[in-house]
Amino acid sequence: MKDRIVFLDYMRVIACFMVIMVHSCEFFFIDGSEIGIRSMADGWWVSVVDSALRCSVPLFVMISSYLLVPLRGSTSLFLQKRLVRVVIPFAIWSVLYAVLPCAWGADDGHGVLRSIVRLATNFNDSSGHMWFVYMLVGLYLFMPVISPWLSRTGRRGQAAFLLLWVLSTFFPYLRAACGDIYGECYWNEFNTLFYFSGFLGYLVLAHYLRHHLRWTRRRMIATGTVCYLIGYAITATIWYGRIPTATTLQELELSWRFCTPNVVLESFGAFILIQALAGGCRPRPVITCMSRLSYGVYLMHIFVLGGVYALLGGRLSTPLTILTLAILTFALCFLLARLLSWLPRSRYLIG
Repeated sequence: MKDRIVFLDYMRVIACFMVIMVHSCEFFFIDGSEIGIRSMADGWWVSVVDSALRCSVPLFVMISSYLLVPLRGSTSLFLQKRLVRVVIPFAIWSVLYAVLPCAWGADDGHGVLRSIVRLATNFNDSSGHMWFVYMLVGLYLFMPVISPWLSRTGRRGQAAFLLLWVLSTFFPYLRAACGDIYGECYWNEFNTLFYFSGFLGYLVLAHYLRHHLRWTRRRMIATGTVCYLIGYAITATIWYGRIPTATTLQELELSWRFCTPNVVLESFGAFILIQALAGGCRPRPVITCMSRLSYGVYLMHIFVLGGVYALLGGRLSTPLTILTLAILTFALCFLLARLLSWLPRSRYLIG
């Protein structure tokens, strides 16, 4: 217990709840694979709530980086631990998402077969949240590659990388305005800054914050609050403003993409703010337990979310439905993950 980095436990629990809140919002703006906003009031509430939570996935990536990078010990041992902790539970739950809908009539035998075959190349529609694990596994595979560079390079070298990464986060907006950019074309999707882009930047950012940021607690709180609020305001304003003109979810969710400058600003602010506020907290058994079970909660929550939403129906207003749905889903998933944790070899099921 004393060896744990306490603020990361709080951050992991917060990020896990944020993810469930994000998915609770989807009932109010997605209809299948299309935009399904029933009213501008629903659109406004989704913008206000969901835009505040776009830092959830980046926080998970930064937590992993903060704890694991640079690697200590052998690469083979590191990858073996990640296999048991992440990949095996992911594989089991991916199969469950493919098979179990048949049990309550949401799919038939042919659909189940198609879903299982689909798992050879990607996640299914019923398990869209699994995209995160594919991305995370990719980062795990790259950690042994980047760790030696992070160990040897100094503050300026890492800052130069982060500068190029931040520039790359503007590309989604530039691409939306101009089309292919900086060498992109149908035979080359790799633009000039491609190798400095993506979630790798969050991995380097977390390492930079741990080893090179030497701010006072007061400065971290002030800067974190300002950065988070600015990033949040930009994210929400752009999203809400695109409702009348967006024809696809991809167009509507432009400002929600995790590797955009506004979400980077929001994520940086949230990280140092939580670090400053929770850094002096003592370990609390309930938070530590929730943190340890957070991966299992993440894997199972889509199953629970749909059932809870069906029970709530239209009894509450949009914001109360989103909040109640997220709280009940989080609580039920935590309880179920806790029960599963008592089974033999439960790490293969919930990590």
